[in-house]
Amino acid sequence: MLKKYLLILPTIFIPTLAAQAFCPVCTVAAAGGLGLARYFGIDDTVSSLWLGAMTVALSVWTFEWLEKKKWVFPYHRTITTFGYYALLVAPLYFYDLIGHPLNKFWGVDKILFGVIIGSIFFYGAGYLYQWMKKKNNNKPHFPYEKVVLPISAILTLSIIFYFLTK
Repeated sequence: MLKKYLLILPTIFIPTLAAQAFCPVCTVAAAGGLGLARYFGIDDTVSSLWLGAMTVALSVWTFEWLEKKKWVFPYHRTITTFGYYALLVAPLYFYDLIGHPLNKFWGVDKILFGVIIGSIFFYGAGYLYQWMKKKNNNKPHFPYEKVVLPISAILTLSIIFYFLTK
């Protein structure tokens, strides 16, 4: 019974409205991509890329929400990020989805591998957007660039890993 509540716990932070680094559309697209991948039986490496992307987006939303409310405490970003990843990995571990010896890619658990790679690339694409925007007089190059860059990064990785794990 406790395991089910651990899965629900991350939803406490979902109703944040103001997001700067990653918009709600990115997060919804990440969640939708994950759901579709699991529905169609796509490899865990691919679907967990979306888990990593969504965890980064939720972490950044939470940073901004805490900072807007002036609820800043020492290492709030580190603690928040660690907390979200713990809330992601712990239930998957307790349900034996992480750690199975036959569920490995390049010697690493497929879900952990996908979460790590997805997180790095999603964060990197958000950083790239901010850098490109700064170089363009703080204006995006095209409409919805903020959405297109992170989602296209994860989508591209999904296609690459789909064929690598096929």
